Amino acid sequence: MSLVVERIGSHVSDVGGLPIQRALPSKARRSIGAWCFADHAGPATTLKRMNVGPHPHTGLSTFSWMIEGEILHRDSLGSEQVLRPGQVNLMTAGHGISHSEESLSDRIHLAQLWIALPDAERERAPSFQHFPELPRLGLGGWDGTLLVGELDGCRSPVPSFTPLLGLDLACSGPVDAVLRLRRGFEHGVMLLEGEVEVAPTGHEAVESVAPGTLLYIGPGCEAVELRSAGPARLLLLGGEPWATPPLLWWNFVGREPAEMGAWAQDWAREDGGRFGVVAGYVGPRIAVPPVPALKRPG
Repeated sequence: MSLVVERIGSHVSDVGGLPIQRALPSKARRSIGAWCFADHAGPATTLKRMNVGPHPHTGLSTFSWMIEGEILHRDSLGSEQVLRPGQVNLMTAGHGISHSEESLSDRIHLAQLWIALPDAERERAPSFQHFPELPRLGLGGWDGTLLVGELDGCRSPVPSFTPLLGLDLACSGPVDAVLRLRRGFEHGVMLLEGEVEVAPTGHEAVESVAPGTLLYIGPGCEAVELRSAGPARLLLLGGEPWATPPLLWWNFVGREPAEMGAWAQDWAREDGGRFGVVAGYVGPRIAVPPVPALKRPG
């Protein structure tokens, strides 16, 4: 069977006044392993600082990787944490949590991703973890930061409930390096800055990827060559394919359409139901939108 390689275009959206490019989910690809949502903001100096009022999550972990700038996180557990460059915030919603996010700087560069929780973990108690330091790797001229998973004998302190890889790669000049991949994983190359030529083993073509495009690489690939003629930055995301993609609507990750309606009713309650209340945030919480007709993924 030939290797599956797909180009996935991002679409532009807005999060709390901050323009973002959203690569996942898309019509072409709903998830890469348990990575089911991928936003990229910046690098940019903003005229309006991001301000996202309290909103709910369930069935997922939110994963925030800060490259430039600062964001203040508050949640219904009472957590209050500033996220700074080189750091990760991991909020595992489980049964349900709510949070707010406010940028504290005019300059911002940020990747925000969601990780779908497997059936055995999606009703677990919510939690919040902050990781101020992550393993750094030199990978053939690329400066790597291991966000989650294992690579070259290193393991990230960021936990996951399914096998995952999250790797930030940056270079300041021309570089050409080959990275070994796990054959059982599917992968995505998500460009944040610059332009990179991507050559997966088992795929005849060399793909040129720029910001706004995610290159999907299906299972069975042993390695990928990454070439850049100048400064560049990318995320390499990987994980074991899910038999059935999770169902996403608004800020929820579930399995059945009926779940979404029940969660929406909970958030509509004055006390937030299972999602609780975010203390310290000044301003209204985000109202739940009307629940559309949803189909079970398959």
